This record gives sequence, structure tokens and C-alpha cells, in this order.
Amino acid sequence: MANCERTFIAIRPDGVQRSLVGEIIKRLEQKGFRLVAMKLIQASEDLLKEHYIDLKDCPFFTDLVKYMQSGPVVAMVWEGLNVVKTGQVMLGETNPADSKPGTSRGDFWIQVGRNIIHGSDSMESAEKEIGLWFQPEELADYKSCAQSWIYE
Repeated sequence: MANCERTFIAIRPDGVQRSLVGEIIKRLEQKGFRLVAMKLIQASEDLLKEHYIDLKDCPFFTDLVKYMQSGPVVAMVWEGLNVVKTGQVMLGETNPADSKPGTSRGDFWIQVGRNIIHGSDSMESAEKEIGLWFQPEELADYKSCAQSWIYE
């Protein structure tokens, strides 16, 4: 498949606690993206500080890391054509007031600090985040039998 890319998507502790894991996976699968890695993890402080390093100077950084450690996270890698950009659209906007119905955040989110999900915002961040959360051998390499029904 030409122009196939990968993205990192994580269901945050509030999404796990609210039992939204299946619904979020369902939406990504129904779109036609392929799940290539997934694990439930209690993220370490070091992992989270590295993941959110670009926010280290923000006043909410410490609270964000503490929140992300408050429960399990479902870390996933998804693959498909334009999966980074399309994934961002499917997740919704960072501001809850701007997040449209039909998006994960638009349907299940009210406050900025509890936005249920994280998705890579660029190919570069996807590559970095996948490398932080997964070892290369944890990424499955298979061809979906539905691929010819999704892609030309």
C-alpha cells in the first residue's frame, strides 16, 4: 500500500476508567485503519516526562504527568493512508468547545484536563512516540484481509 503511515494513539486514564476503549478502537477500525500494536500500561513518570517533553515549561506539566500516572493507559499504533491527519480529525479539537459531535472528544469530553485520548499530531511526533512506547518487535507486521476492500 503506497503512502502508508503509522500513528500513536493513547486512551488516557479517564477514557479507560469510563470504559471507552472499545468504542474508540471500533471507530478507528471502522474507518479502515489497521491496529498494529496495543498494550495496557501503567506509564512511568520518566516515560510520561519524555512523552510530554515539549510541554515541560507549561504550568500544567506536573499535573499532566501526575494525571497520566493516575491509572492505566491503552497505548496503540495504527496504520493506514493519512492516518496521522485523519486520526487527529477523528479525535477532535483540543478545546472542548471546538470539538465537533462525531469525534471522540466531541462525543465524550467536557473539560480540557480530561480529554480521554492522545494522538500524534505529525509524522515526526508519531515516530518519536511509537519509539517511546513500543519496542520494534511489539509492532505486528501482517496484511489485513480487508485491505483490498479499503484501498484501491
